[in-house]
Amino acid sequence: MIKFTTRWLTTIFPTYRGLAKDAIQIEEAFTDSRKKVHFGLFIPIVGENFDGHDFLKDAIQNGAVGAIWQKDKEIPSYVPTDFPLFLVDDTIVGMQRLAAFYREKVNPKVIAITGSNGKTTTKDFFANVFERKYKTWKTQGNLNNHIGLPLTILQMDPDVEVLIVEMGMNHFGEIETLSKIARPNFAVITNIGESHIEYLGSREGIAKAKSEIVLGLKEDGCILYDGDEPLLETLANKFSSYRIGFNKDNNYCITDVLITNETTSFQLNGEAFVIQALGRHQAKNVSYAIVCAKLFGLTNEEIKQSLENVALTNMRFEKINTTSGALIINDAYNASATSMKASIEVIKEMDATRKVLVLGDILELGAQTKEIHRSVADVIEKPIDALYTYGEISNVIAETVKNKDGEIETFSFQAKTELTKALKKEMQEGTLLLFKASRGMKLEDIIEQLV
Repeated sequence: MIKFTTRWLTTIFPTYRGLAKDAIQIEEAFTDSRKKVHFGLFIPIVGENFDGHDFLKDAIQNGAVGAIWQKDKEIPSYVPTDFPLFLVDDTIVGMQRLAAFYREKVNPKVIAITGSNGKTTTKDFFANVFERKYKTWKTQGNLNNHIGLPLTILQMDPDVEVLIVEMGMNHFGEIETLSKIARPNFAVITNIGESHIEYLGSREGIAKAKSEIVLGLKEDGCILYDGDEPLLETLANKFSSYRIGFNKDNNYCITDVLITNETTSFQLNGEAFVIQALGRHQAKNVSYAIVCAKLFGLTNEEIKQSLENVALTNMRFEKINTTSGALIINDAYNASATSMKASIEVIKEMDATRKVLVLGDILELGAQTKEIHRSVADVIEKPIDALYTYGEISNVIAETVKNKDGEIETFSFQAKTELTKALKKEMQEGTLLLFKASRGMKLEDIIEQLV
């Protein structure tokens, strides 16, 4: 499907060479020169250890009919003189500029989602709800940074009606950049946790950074946010907004949460909903999608039908039934103390004869690392039977639990091979094992060995 032409690109990038004015059709923008494309626009990215400009020949051989090109890079002699090159000071900034223009050209309703935890799952809920009625495109995987977000926008077809983008960050100013590219109609802040506190200093700093999402909000835009979080209260005075959460004074109040091994049911302002995702935090995550859908005019029945079979991204509380009869919960994609506690609370409510936690280090916590890890122990109590930790810091959780509750078996490991060996004896009928840690700990390696 034609997204735009090289002639249209000359209105965005006035410095160019080749036959750009010939209105050559572009069907895909891409950054990986190894990818086979049809009528592609190659965007070479310059990183710390690589330079995409070195691979233009591969890109052309694989279907590029034009490219964005950094002005200070020498144009190779093999490039045909008629090949369209759009010259920019910085190709990443150029890609972001192109994405912003393409967003306005397509003009879908844009829903932007940020938060310390639950961004990807919330995005999946939104996609499930909206794609039943509208042509919808969403962030693939976790392409949610200054490169991934513009790529997500450029990947959408010209007839997309609803665009759902995830926005991640490590430092101040990053969400502002993303918001000004995507220009959301609806901004969602799922919660404020401790993720990236090493760079942002405090939860107040995290709230400030996440709140940058409103800086690109359309003039008639709307915010949906965690109404249980006092650090976000100032947002209510600046824009059309809806507070969502468990507190009774929220615009939308979640009550009567019931968790089974398969579903979470709850009431939202008195209306009953059921989802195949577990936890009070998931009831809140899906409520953002429900409220937004209501603002679009979808009926409760349409929303409920769309939530019957939600497909969540892998390693987000993913259930794995094993031949031994043990049930593994792979929630190992990432972790903060907040999300780790939430997952543990779910395990406590599930049915099992033995409940085992396998927890790894939570990274990027800076000076507060030990204190935040200790806080996880607050929710580790019966009916949890055993705790295994892996890493240099998470043993603090085990020590705290051991001092607090002698009934829970605690074990700490520094090597995956030793931990895997120890966990094999837990692979028994009726045992439930939760795996949770920061992405860098790669606990899925252990799960693969056990399964």
